[in-house]
Amino acid sequence: MSEPAIRIDHVSMVFNIASEQLNSLKEYFIKLAKRELFFKEFKALEDIDFTVEQGDVYGIVGTNGSGKSTLLKIIAGVLEPSKGSVTVNGSIAPLIELGAGFDMELTARENIYLNGALLGYSRKYIDTHFDEIVDFAEVREFLDMPMKNYSSGMVARVAFAVATATIPDILVVDEALSVGDFLFQEKCERKINELVREHNTTLLFVSHSIDQVERVCEKAVWIEKGHLRKIGTVEEVCAAYRGLEQEHQA
Repeated sequence: MSEPAIRIDHVSMVFNIASEQLNSLKEYFIKLAKRELFFKEFKALEDIDFTVEQGDVYGIVGTNGSGKSTLLKIIAGVLEPSKGSVTVNGSIAPLIELGAGFDMELTARENIYLNGALLGYSRKYIDTHFDEIVDFAEVREFLDMPMKNYSSGMVARVAFAVATATIPDILVVDEALSVGDFLFQEKCERKINELVREHNTTLLFVSHSIDQVERVCEKAVWIEKGHLRKIGTVEEVCAAYRGLEQEHQA
């Protein structure tokens, strides 16, 4: 029996937040030096425990601030959990924060090599796949423009194209597609389906669009205010989550 792609073992994440609003770094350090600064704990995640098998296609749903992005950052190794552990088996391509791994002062051409290096691609590999990346991102005429002049949708296109230039064992996508136009979203969904169906890539997918989660995913996890509320097929989890939406609208 093969190892699971991801094992999330009783993970909790606690952030310490200053209990009062400070107007400057100077004020922060003065209060810190005088031990007048107090913190309160914010539990972003509490005892999250589930397993993602190889080839699973999971959507993660929940209201704003429920810990979905925090969980993805822990899985991608960006954050260390306060309690518990995450074990990842295989290569991972994270699309977590728009523009993460880019230097916005550099051109798209330069950033493709920079971001590729951060994802572990060699320069030779990027050379070989450069045209493929550029064509997928649809930015050829803007290649030598600094990315600070790009729209958020253009940045997302480059990020997605670089992350999927190889065939990752695990693809983690957090709202990266929500800023693109509907044609590019459809293009990305086709690419995700290709990776999943033809190459058995494991997918963790966060989107505020429940319809998109239902189109892309087969299973789902509902995390609400840091707690795991439900896990199962995408149909049953999304139906339960829609029930919460209807309660709030009533």
